Amino acid sequence: MSTNNLQPCKRKMFLHGHGRQSSSIDDLGLDILVYEILIRLPAKGVSRSKCVCKEWLSVLSTRHFAMMHCRHISTSYNQKFIAIDSRLCSVSPLSCEDSGPLLNSRILLPFEAPWNKVNILTSFEGLLCVCFRNTGKLVIWNPLTRAFKEVSSSNSRGLYKPKSDAIGLYVDKTDDYKLLHIKRRRGRMWVHVYSSMFDSWHKITFANNLRCWRGKPIWSNGTFYKGVLYFLVNCFIENKGVMLFGFDVESERFRLKTFPRFPHAYYDGNSVVVHKELHMFVTHGLPNWTVDLWRMEGERWVKLWVFPCIQPPIILSCSITHITSTRRILVVSNDGVANEIDTTKKGVDCFLPLVWFHGLQGAIYTETLSSPDFYFD
Repeated sequence: MSTNNLQPCKRKMFLHGHGRQSSSIDDLGLDILVYEILIRLPAKGVSRSKCVCKEWLSVLSTRHFAMMHCRHISTSYNQKFIAIDSRLCSVSPLSCEDSGPLLNSRILLPFEAPWNKVNILTSFEGLLCVCFRNTGKLVIWNPLTRAFKEVSSSNSRGLYKPKSDAIGLYVDKTDDYKLLHIKRRRGRMWVHVYSSMFDSWHKITFANNLRCWRGKPIWSNGTFYKGVLYFLVNCFIENKGVMLFGFDVESERFRLKTFPRFPHAYYDGNSVVVHKELHMFVTHGLPNWTVDLWRMEGERWVKLWVFPCIQPPIILSCSITHITSTRRILVVSNDGVANEIDTTKKGVDCFLPLVWFHGLQGAIYTETLSSPDFYFD
């Protein structure tokens, strides 16, 4: 008896190597089937499963399932590297054992903007926040589903200025995807938050009178971890060093956080979430730069690894975006140039350029069903 002759939702499961029948899929119950089996599939597998029957299509298309699936999937298993090198973007899977691409695919940019004016600012749960350098407009985009939403408003909120502003993507306890935008103009700062649920912006009270906000501090884009958006603020122009600030997404308040301290006159850092833990690499020392990899444990930082001494500008203005099980680290510069670091090698030999990356802009993201539009279903 062939399973192909059965109705889609009533296919029988057979014990391997035995001729006797087991229970039908219907006997499992829809809740068990969806939240114990289908939720473990990669995002593309879920999309294909929607074709099985109308009932599956209805359940798998809800925002509730998309959010549950996003929290459940393995981050490293679904990671992709996207390179914007034309209107057709190159998407390369990253395996768990090697940070090179397995198979490239191409996707078309869904928005009408010159491809060489598209900047990828940050990624979170499968969503990319991009800006158009020619207009300053911000867009939230899911490369897998092709869905996107322009969040800039007519009153200039959400208009991004490169090298001055900072942004951060996050989700609150109501599963509302939000975008925090820090805007700097003429020595003052404004903070606004966009809500996908209400499709609107609101202003955050911000203490412009604090000394650390004065002058021209350089803000990183935000890294979301356990309810807090972390921003690194470089104030060396003002002789204040580097500070780490956390934005609590529920109270919507900023608070100074601990930062690894060094005796050197100059240091800098970048933060990233790896394997659901907040990591930071800190560049310090002159004339030879040393890079340390740290992990946050509670309110303190623990040093994990020390890079060999290097000469700039190999790793300056870069961020660690992916760590493989073979002790290789994928690094993407702020200009979108990708390099690999092999921690088993020493000196400059540990830095390996990625010959397969030829894009103007690149970023790593996780394939999910998350939508930039709250009411997508």
